[in-house]
Formats: sequence, C-alpha cells, structure tokens
Amino acid sequence: MVKIGSQTENLFPFVGSGDHRDKRFVWRSQGNVGNSFRIGLYRFLRDTIPVLNSCIWTWSRLSSAPGGYEIIDSVSNQMRAGAIVCLDNMCLRAYPHHFQKTAGIESFMPLLFNALFTDGAFAGFLLIAPDMSGIDHFQPIDPSDITLSDQIGEGVLVYQTDKGEVRLDSEDFYYLGLNSDTGSGLGRSMLGAIPFVAYIEQQLVDDMRLATHNAGYHRLHVQIAPPEKMSGESDDAYAERVNEYFDETVSMIRDCRPEDNPVTWDNIKIDYVGPRNMQGATHSWFLNHRAMVEEICAGTNLSPFMLGYSYGTTHNWAQFKYDLVMRQVISVQRQTARFMEWMGNIELALKGFACRCRYRFDNTISYLASDRADIDKSRIDNLLRLYAAGLITKDDAVAKAGGLI
Repeated sequence: MVKIGSQTENLFPFVGSGDHRDKRFVWRSQGNVGNSFRIGLYRFLRDTIPVLNSCIWTWSRLSSAPGGYEIIDSVSNQMRAGAIVCLDNMCLRAYPHHFQKTAGIESFMPLLFNALFTDGAFAGFLLIAPDMSGIDHFQPIDPSDITLSDQIGEGVLVYQTDKGEVRLDSEDFYYLGLNSDTGSGLGRSMLGAIPFVAYIEQQLVDDMRLATHNAGYHRLHVQIAPPEKMSGESDDAYAERVNEYFDETVSMIRDCRPEDNPVTWDNIKIDYVGPRNMQGATHSWFLNHRAMVEEICAGTNLSPFMLGYSYGTTHNWAQFKYDLVMRQVISVQRQTARFMEWMGNIELALKGFACRCRYRFDNTISYLASDRADIDKSRIDNLLRLYAAGLITKDDAVAKAGGLI
C-alpha cells in the first residue's frame, strides 16, 4: 500500500504465467470515484476465479426471487385489475436486450443483481415509448464510467464519454448503490475485500499445480537380477539367454491386464517410484486452501456450504447461516423494490391510472419454507380444536384458515 497524492493505492502481484508473473494490480481505496480499473478488476476476478463466480452467482440468484406488483391505493376492483395487467406487461418489456424474445423481469433481475454485487452499483435510463403511451424499457449504463462532478458543492453524477461528461441529474435516470458510505455515496462492490485473499488462493492453486507437475505420479519400477551363469556356458550364450529372459519379462509386464497378476522367479522385484508422503502433503494443501476459501466466503458474507464445499457443517449451523444470508438478501431486495416501484408508478401515470403500486419479492419458496409449513400446520390444528370445543363458529374458523390453506 502506497500513498500517491491524496489517494491511497493498493498494490499486489497477481498470479500469472511466464512474463506476467510479476505484474501488479493497482486500485484506489476511495469509493468508486474515477476508478473504472477497479470495477474491471472485480469483473475479471468474478469471471476467472471459480469461488468468486459462485459467490456472485449465489447472491444474484438468491436475490432474484419471484415477485410482483400490488396496488396500494383504494381503487375499484376494475381499476386494480387493469393496473396489474398494465404492470405485468411492463415487466415483459423491461429487459434491455430485445433479441431475447421471451426475456422479461425474470432476466432483468439477475442482470441487475449481478451488476449490483460485482460493481457495487446499478444505473441507467428509463426509456419512454415515442408516443408517450408507456415505458419502452430500462437501459443500463456502465457504472465504471460514472463519477461525481468536479464542481465543488454540486454533488451531481456525471457520465464520462469520449466526447466529454454528461450530467446525470435528469428525471429519467436512476442510480442504485450497494452498501454506500458517507463519503461519495456511490456504493461499494461485495468483492472489495477479496482481491488480496483471492490472490493468495490462486497462488496456492498454482503452487499445487507446479508441485504436482514436478513430482509426477507413481510408476512401476521393475528390477531384474540376471540369472547365474551355467557351468560350461559360453559368454555369448549367457548374454543371449539373459537378454531373452529380460525381453520376456518386459513383455509380460506390458501385457499384464488390470485383473492379472505377474508371476515371476524370485529374482524380479516390483516397486513404486514417486513422491513420498503424498497424502500428507495433499492434506496440508487442502487445509491451507480451505482457509483461503473460508476467508473469501467471509468477505462475501456467505458460508462454504452455500458454494458446494462440504466441511462437516451441522444442519443447525447451516440453517442458521442460511437464514442470516436470506435476511441480508431481503434488505437488498427492499432497495431494489423501490426501484421497481419507481418504474411502476411512472408506467401507471403514463397509462392514466390514478393509483400507486408496491413491488414485493416472494421468498417463501426457499426462505424458512419448512418452518412456515410447521407454523401453518400448528395454526390449523388449533383452529380445529377451537371449533371442536365450540369456542369459535364454523364461519370464523373458515375465515381464519383462509390464508393458511
């Protein structure tokens, strides 16, 4: 870590090969301001390191739960139904890449969360149909090209292009930052604490590759003791007999199938040639690599078992950690829901509906599904007991059980 002007720069050599082994990555430690290289580094790490790719994939897919709009104002049933149909149609047009014919909000959400967790921000413009009849789609832009204006006291975002800066203070622009701080407020990537640990993890993998390549694998070492020379046997006859015996033994070993066993005289010894204590060295490497994987998981607020690593985690601990992760997912979903409501309310206004909407994610499929099922079963049993005891009427029991069945 070095000081360059008013910025703190972090430097470390990243694993490469050949002439690239001594290259160093550099990034600033102040928000996302003017730091397109760091976002590019995060994307490179996500796309090339399996455990980081799995982290971003897991967070993005857990957050991209099914969801839908609901009308929060008191309106007629006809207007409510029409507004919901209008919002559902907008969801089919939200995805920016129109070459995917059937893509809608189901494809838009993973795109949003993937950018949010990797880049620390998601931003773009809401494009309206030319006839002002509704929203055409939302067009994302690259957060690495967004920075704060240099004008003191403005606090306005600008989009850096080859032709200059474009102010991002229009009403059709939306910026969503992840885990923003009190400094720039632009958001921080989930991978912000990862690069150095990822470097160590990749170096361990590279060292293991080099060590295994250098040591090789076990091979058979066949040692043949030459037979004794017979009495009166000439030197030429003895050499011919020894060479013939040697060739026959070599042919037998080569032709020996996996289910066969070699049968020889006791002057032949078969041994292994290879690295000693290979199992101990592999176990030591596994423990070191496991420590780095756990550090990466800690930096991304996950647990190894959620990425497919089995380290003997108990069911109770896994359930507790999963519940904790889902609570964090819900907090990020709330931010995204405000963005969806912003789009939905604009769509309703353009369509002439005098009402507002709310967007809700449905995490019941995965989050605490078994616990909710047990709670609902207990409530139904209690209602049946109360009805059997005559403490509530049949109509009351049916009304209270409506949301449980």
